[in-house]
Amino acid sequence: MKRLMFVLLVLLVVFVSGCVGTSPSGETGTTSQKYLTVKDSLGRSVQVPPNVQRVVAIGPGALRLVVYLNASDMVVGVEDFEKKYPYGRPYILAHPELKDLPSVGSGGPGKLPDVESLIRLKPDVIIAVFISGEQADEIQEKTGIPVVVLSYGARSGMENFNDPELIESIQLAGKILHREERAKELVDFLNSVQEDLGKRAKGEKSPRVYAGGIGHKGAHGIESTYGDYAPFEALNLTNIASSLGSGWKTVDKEWLLREDPDYLFIDEGGLKIILDDYGKNPDFYRALRAVKGGRVYGLLPFNFYNTNLGTAIADTYYIGKVVYPDRFADVDPVKKADEVYTFLVGKPVYEDMANQFGGFGRIDLENGRVKYSLPTSP
Repeated sequence: MKRLMFVLLVLLVVFVSGCVGTSPSGETGTTSQKYLTVKDSLGRSVQVPPNVQRVVAIGPGALRLVVYLNASDMVVGVEDFEKKYPYGRPYILAHPELKDLPSVGSGGPGKLPDVESLIRLKPDVIIAVFISGEQADEIQEKTGIPVVVLSYGARSGMENFNDPELIESIQLAGKILHREERAKELVDFLNSVQEDLGKRAKGEKSPRVYAGGIGHKGAHGIESTYGDYAPFEALNLTNIASSLGSGWKTVDKEWLLREDPDYLFIDEGGLKIILDDYGKNPDFYRALRAVKGGRVYGLLPFNFYNTNLGTAIADTYYIGKVVYPDRFADVDPVKKADEVYTFLVGKPVYEDMANQFGGFGRIDLENGRVKYSLPTSP
């Protein structure tokens, strides 16, 4: 009996010792050694397995961040949205195999995943973006799978490319997916881009610029813009829409005529709408200083299922080349775009994007063409 009691006591000590785990921050807690406790972007404490091998990403931009971390091979299911709308998103263009994975629900803003599909696929963790804490808890409770919510930043990457919340999310996802070194590379890259663009534009006298046709829950015409358009912010350009406040805005054509920017940049996601509008109302466009001077340029759309950071960065270097040609004399916008895409998603997909939308170049509104050419001064 004494021997039996001794054995039971030893087992109890071993069990209690095993229940003292280490959190990702290095602090000792009472979590089971089978889990790591992390705090997501919503401040939720989530227990995740220490050896994650299977992952599902849900919500606008979640899968993109997983691809940025070179963890696409860990993905076991994707939303139908990723399958049905592959255009305009470099991470899907570079990894078409993701479209062949099983479905985890329809996807799209505000749409929750299919619980039965998640249970059947058995991911070790669910990475989510743009869901509430209540929704994350609901999914976690119904599936028994930990849900970690990430953030693209205070303005979803629209203010700058190294938003602190975005950086923290990259680092957190890197830790969960065992991609800490890759996360560091990503953070260093985003910081270097922000710094490089700032240095190139420093001290320059900015022309007055406008970006039209920006997508927002669908395609829009020339009236659609952003008050804090990320490429303009990064280059410290005078965005005539900034006086309207931050975020997505729609303007009157009369207002645009009064403001009359020196340069007009068109998001090619809305280019067809703008070309159609030009055919109906050419006098409006011909009255604009930028149109008369041939300073209308096309940009690749980056606001599709959250911000495609690589495209936003590539657009910014092209805008810099157009507006400050001397400061960006060493930059070939197409080569720069492919350099950025290759780093972020693993493949140079500029040509694919250009085939879909038109690519970098001067837009001939009269003939409806985008023709790549070197910029001219105003």
